[in-house]
Amino acid sequence: MVDDSLVIRGFISRMIDGDPDFKVVSTAGNGQLAIEALQRTPADVVILDIEMPVMDGLTAIPKLKAVDPAVQIVMASTLTQRNAEISLRALSLGATDYLSKPSAQEMALPGEFQRILREKVRELGRLARRRRLSVPSSQTPSAAPSKIALRPLSSYKPDSLAIGASTGGPQALFEVIRVLGNALPMPVLITQHMPASFTPILAEHITRQCHVTCLEGQEGELLKPGRYYLAPGDFHMLAVRRPDGVALRLTKDAAENFCRPSVDPMLRSLIDSYGGRVLAVILTGMGQDGLKGCEALVKAGGAVIAQDEASSVVWGMPGTVATAGLCTAVAPLQEIGKIVRQMIGLGAR
Repeated sequence: MVDDSLVIRGFISRMIDGDPDFKVVSTAGNGQLAIEALQRTPADVVILDIEMPVMDGLTAIPKLKAVDPAVQIVMASTLTQRNAEISLRALSLGATDYLSKPSAQEMALPGEFQRILREKVRELGRLARRRRLSVPSSQTPSAAPSKIALRPLSSYKPDSLAIGASTGGPQALFEVIRVLGNALPMPVLITQHMPASFTPILAEHITRQCHVTCLEGQEGELLKPGRYYLAPGDFHMLAVRRPDGVALRLTKDAAENFCRPSVDPMLRSLIDSYGGRVLAVILTGMGQDGLKGCEALVKAGGAVIAQDEASSVVWGMPGTVATAGLCTAVAPLQEIGKIVRQMIGLGAR
């Protein structure tokens, strides 16, 4: 745990040490001390503050990865747009995930924060250990594992594309959307598990880096072909058919799979609006958000593509739909955009 606040270090350390599966091996008040601590004592996960004296979090990331390339770094920040921008930069530098710093209320009543924190530490700890034991990625087979049963291609040509992602999702989205491009004959709805202050920044990054138009979803907005719509943080984003077309609806209905936005309600609404003419892509992420929605989609005649385990940061969300036998394809991240283009009748790009 790395933070210049002794209070935050103590709170998060006690919470982690309170689980018998975890152990806090060291704490530090700045990035330089964190590097020295990691050199002395190996760790699977580093929770890293952004703003610290001596050496800040962004400067520390590549230096920590140089000490141990397998270590998983979680950026901890307050929920401001400036810190959202920094956190997304941190992901491009080698951080894996982000965590909002606990508020005074969360420190007094830590239930939900504790669940999120421990889930991240557990999954990213597994990832660190797996990466230390794994063969180089160039030797990893790209085909779907033989134990996964694939479904035949849907008879429906999709009229909409849905993408769901969580941990590791921003970088995965950039990879896929760069290939998809801005000339799709359908709208694309995206649910990425992310706080409200982060989603407008992510939409801007997708627009700039992928040369497409990506917008944070707005209530009542009519969907247009070739546009990408990102669910705003803390809202479920739904599609609703109207006489003049299909429009977005934002709701604060109860969280599903501990998430708002959630992939499942987005998929259900797309089935209501487009029937089986929906193609869903489930990218890297913890948990099983998207599983029930994909089950309903396949039953309606739609199709599902999942990211494979080797290229996923966490094979939770894609793994659940893949092993449930719901997918037409289970593929490495770098192949998914090409497969989508083929399935909707576009050529290579």
